[in-house]
Amino acid sequence: MKNLTTKFSLAAALTLVLGTIGAPAAQAEEAAPEHAVSFNAALTTDYRYRGLSQTRAKPALQGGADYTHNPSGFYAGVWASTIKWTKDLGGDGDLEIDLYGGKRGEIASGVTYDVGGLYYFYPSNDLNPSANTFEVYGQVGVGPAYLKYSHSTTNLFGTADSKGSGYLDLGANIELDKGLTLNLHAGRQRVAHNSAFSYNDYKIGITKDFGFATVALAYVDTNTELYVSPVDGKDLGKSTAVLTISKTF
Repeated sequence: MKNLTTKFSLAAALTLVLGTIGAPAAQAEEAAPEHAVSFNAALTTDYRYRGLSQTRAKPALQGGADYTHNPSGFYAGVWASTIKWTKDLGGDGDLEIDLYGGKRGEIASGVTYDVGGLYYFYPSNDLNPSANTFEVYGQVGVGPAYLKYSHSTTNLFGTADSKGSGYLDLGANIELDKGLTLNLHAGRQRVAHNSAFSYNDYKIGITKDFGFATVALAYVDTNTELYVSPVDGKDLGKSTAVLTISKTF
């Protein structure tokens, strides 16, 4: 379940700015290409999505690809991760595939927007209701801060009668130094017609770009104890530290 505010969780677009001393202003910045494609790969100690472990607190392999049409701001991408929870709930499959697309741009100087749709696909999950989920989302950003809302048009990740659930995401990615970013996040998952399963989640972390790879260390927590693995009884929302090593190319 890819977090499109950063990618993540994870999938990021690259902007290359080249300057030449004494060059005319028109040549000081190289225009972005019309079409941009990037790829990403990651290894994480625990795949946490909206605060809940998708891998029973075990490591996960992740990767994806992104396309952006820079003049219009339209984009599309695919992202995948290994998981455990669909099998743990009595279904099948050990993979999540996210398919997404949308449009991003600038409303005013320093104010951005991002709107789109995201389909979470779990091949051969065999759960009833199906784990497959579709959400539409909208985001507004001001400087390093953002506010995002995602709304499910299907049942939410296999939860019966949960169509119309919503997730509110407030966060900021603050640059502390060149290549060093402070990541702050607070979220509220509202599960429609299943209010007992609604909860809050939080994250505070640091991301460091070393060039050859990006390393992120985060503390993740929730205020729920209802999401428990039926396999080993682990609290899937328990506070934990998550280490992720990724590369975008």
